[in-house]
Amino acid sequence: MRLAQHRALHLEMRDTYAGTDLTFADWLAGRLFDNSERATHWHAVIRPMVNRDVDVRRARIVSEPVSDYIRYEYEGTPLFAVGAGEQVRWLPRQRASDLMLPGNDFWLIDDQVVFSYFRGDGKWVGGEIVTDATVVEFCASAFEAVWKRAIDHEEYRPS
Repeated sequence: MRLAQHRALHLEMRDTYAGTDLTFADWLAGRLFDNSERATHWHAVIRPMVNRDVDVRRARIVSEPVSDYIRYEYEGTPLFAVGAGEQVRWLPRQRASDLMLPGNDFWLIDDQVVFSYFRGDGKWVGGEIVTDATVVEFCASAFEAVWKRAIDHEEYRPS
């Protein structure tokens, strides 16, 4: 991802990624936790791309009322994603019903798609890099359709 030259677009469509996030349990229990090290790492990845004028955007399709995990992500978005220079938008799932979407989350990095595969509990189990031009264009179109409808992070209020 660090080598992206033009775009790094991330589409998230799950209501939980809790199986891979160790700080979520602390957040859920109301315990204080220090995310500064994780944020510093993410900023080191994203900021250089933004400084090179790479288009870095994240769109999240979410069920409403939102899950606890999505509320946790929402609260962390200013520090992690927006703070690193990403543009972030949210799309309530009921407004996405007529969109043609891939079956899995992905990063679209320049001319390749990196699909992410998860278990039902949100634990990441692998991924796949696809360079087929038809798949790349499909994912680019899907992302842009979501982006066009989605609500900017500053304006979105999870229910």
